[in-house]
Amino acid sequence: MKPIRTFNVSPSLPSKLEPLRKLAYNLHWDWNIETKDLFRRLDEDLWESSRHNPVFMLGTISQERLAEVAEDEGFLAQMERAIEQLNQYLEQRTWYRENRGRNDLSECYAYFCAEYGLTDCLPLYSGGLGVLAGEHLKSASDLGLPMVAVGLLYQEGYFSQYLNADGWQQESYPVNDFSNMPLHLEHNPDGSELRIEIDYPARKVYARVWRIDVGRVPLYLLDTNIEPNTAYDHDITARLYGGDLDMRIHQEILLGVGGVQALEVLGYKPTVYHLNEGHSAFLIIERIRKLIQEEGLGFAEAKQVAQSTQMFTTHTPVSAGFDMFNPDQTMYYFGKYAEIFGLSREEFLALGRENTGDFSAPFSMAALALKTTSFINGVSQLHGEVSREMFHRLWQGLPQKEVPITAVTNGVHARSAVSNSTQQLYDRYLGSSWDEKGEDDPLWEKVESIPDEELWRNHERCRAELVVLARDWLVKKLRSRGATQAEIDQASEVLDPNVLTIGFARRFATYKRATLFLHDLERIKKIVKENPERQVQFVIAGKAHPKDMPGKELIRQLIHTAHEEGMVDHIVFLPDYDIHVARMMVAGCDIWLNTPRRPREASGTSGMKGAMNGLPNLSILDGWWNEADYISTGWAIGQGETYQDTEYQDEVEANALYDLLEKEIVPLFYERDSEGMPRGWIRKMKNAIRLNTPRFNTARMVRDYSLRGYFPTSDRCFAITANSYAPAKELAHWKQYLFEHWYNMKIKSVDVSEVSDIKVNETVNAKAQIDLAGLKPEDISVELYLGPVSTGGEIYDGVPVATNYQGQDQQDCSIYTADILYNSSGLQGMSLRILPKHEDLSSAYEPGLIRWAK
Repeated sequence: MKPIRTFNVSPSLPSKLEPLRKLAYNLHWDWNIETKDLFRRLDEDLWESSRHNPVFMLGTISQERLAEVAEDEGFLAQMERAIEQLNQYLEQRTWYRENRGRNDLSECYAYFCAEYGLTDCLPLYSGGLGVLAGEHLKSASDLGLPMVAVGLLYQEGYFSQYLNADGWQQESYPVNDFSNMPLHLEHNPDGSELRIEIDYPARKVYARVWRIDVGRVPLYLLDTNIEPNTAYDHDITARLYGGDLDMRIHQEILLGVGGVQALEVLGYKPTVYHLNEGHSAFLIIERIRKLIQEEGLGFAEAKQVAQSTQMFTTHTPVSAGFDMFNPDQTMYYFGKYAEIFGLSREEFLALGRENTGDFSAPFSMAALALKTTSFINGVSQLHGEVSREMFHRLWQGLPQKEVPITAVTNGVHARSAVSNSTQQLYDRYLGSSWDEKGEDDPLWEKVESIPDEELWRNHERCRAELVVLARDWLVKKLRSRGATQAEIDQASEVLDPNVLTIGFARRFATYKRATLFLHDLERIKKIVKENPERQVQFVIAGKAHPKDMPGKELIRQLIHTAHEEGMVDHIVFLPDYDIHVARMMVAGCDIWLNTPRRPREASGTSGMKGAMNGLPNLSILDGWWNEADYISTGWAIGQGETYQDTEYQDEVEANALYDLLEKEIVPLFYERDSEGMPRGWIRKMKNAIRLNTPRFNTARMVRDYSLRGYFPTSDRCFAITANSYAPAKELAHWKQYLFEHWYNMKIKSVDVSEVSDIKVNETVNAKAQIDLAGLKPEDISVELYLGPVSTGGEIYDGVPVATNYQGQDQQDCSIYTADILYNSSGLQGMSLRILPKHEDLSSAYEPGLIRWAK
């Protein structure tokens, strides 16, 4: 029976406990020990069974218990401390206020992502991308950035994982009850639900807007599961990464187009749009439409405004990982935009094509983002290199190392990643601000002052808590699928709290090679249990995408091997991996394992979290680990080699892994002094804390984004939109003028004072004669390009040298000169190139034009 009316019933709290409501609805509690302890104290069993959801707790806890704690002076005192900490956090002076050059309250950074991993009671994420996005918001809040975030609110989230009796992954989709989650439904001033409407072909789709308060940062999530939408349109926000390509384009239109509209309705005027992956790239097209129809700009002018004020972060190391839509499908949904823009079909599709001359090429969300943003970055230094290689075709003629894709290495949010007891230990010896200090801060030398005994005993306690969690977790999951009592009894005794514990938790994609450690079964069995005094155990978790059959097979293979080889007590797979399990693992394991095929891991962050808890890493030199001090803070598997033969690679790297375990890791862990302390291992732990915590931290990461991305992009927004967009109009027209004349330029001659044989550090005079073909000298920069010459006859590792404009000669050609020298011997080369120059360009590479001497 359907109700004729619905009501949102809020918890009824005694007046003394009203602060609990404010605490519950701001996710600051997720990284605040005092507040989490307060809710655990309110009802520990309910706290655990609710997936640590304080809103659900307050709605279901008995009124008798509330009345009891309302008279408990100890509880009330702790509540007052917690609310005071939240109020101080929201009001305190921040890094942003102290370090931002401009004092402009209208500044706003809009962050778009398809998923957010914030805490385990909000299952709106699938893995690393979402968790990174969630922790980005937490650090943006800590630093006080004027940020607002946009995403989708999924009724069924990603999926819950369970294993059948054969070890095969199955999926279930529990329905999220938004009314019992830390969410606010946005309303209009008259009390009605705030809704937006998005135009899809032949219909409108309506979405309401929910808000999550992530400290100081509001996260707005769109929800289409409402009347009067059709059943199909209800499902647009049903599942994360669910459905077919048609559903995917519906979701990405909602995220990009709907997200822009939602921010406008909510009253935000972003000065920066940050696309975290390409899923939201349709926002670019919507922004251009609005600028044309509402601000009266032409297409080129509107595109210039959008490009100047947008940032794009890519997390994908392979081209196939980006969303692509076929041309007909794209035009079905965006044909009206092409008409508004005044573009033909192929001109519009060219916005999302790497090769604009290939009319059969799909429309790539990554290409759209890359071609219309002014700051582009990968998520580790190695991933930046991989991205420049993948996309260098978009900047024809530009040396690969100069492709304008930089890198901002990922980090993790320290207060979310580090266990409560370990945080308290750091607070005691390092001070309360350790989580935000940079690498150069002398505070990190104080890590040496933490007594070995105290650090080790704390870690042993974390390992014991992980063992308890693993047993309880397995028993719960086995009972839910109707396992036998023998299986349940066995699960209740797995793992040993005193044994070297290796953790591995990540998405079960085949390139991550979760089963590499099982490559040689006889050898791993010896390592795991041959010596009763020096045993090893593995705790493993992760999900395969529902359609990834090879990934599911890896899980099944892992389960079967553990049983068939008698290692079921030493190799434990924890199903339905979530943020809570992850936090217990990175705190309770002794070492963190990562074995991807280099360079397929863009960054990886779970190992960073382990390091913050004092775990050494044992990993392939890929992603973030490639730039860490992997000697002092762990062990490298291999030396960064790449292989064509993957079977040979598996054999080599598995053997390297076994060698490290046998010869270094197991002996170091079990080598104890007279006091029972593994001093060498503790040295590795302290190095991991001291060197990796400040470096691979979202506090550092978001500061990097601010200084290199948000601040200059926002400044460019104010500059380019001033005087009714006059600078943007001028720049767009200048670009058109530039394109019209660019290919008519001629490099008439390049003369040097010495012909061939010169000495190291000998000055050489160079002179170039250039016909600018109607361009002005201030429109271009002319550079000599110097570097050694490869056996293939190409300059590599080239260095540009600016020339000086000397005026025009009698033939009306422009003359440029420079003095150059070579500081190394051998076969050296020189060329000359011309790049565009304009004060409002984000970089000389923005127009994608370059001319080389021939």
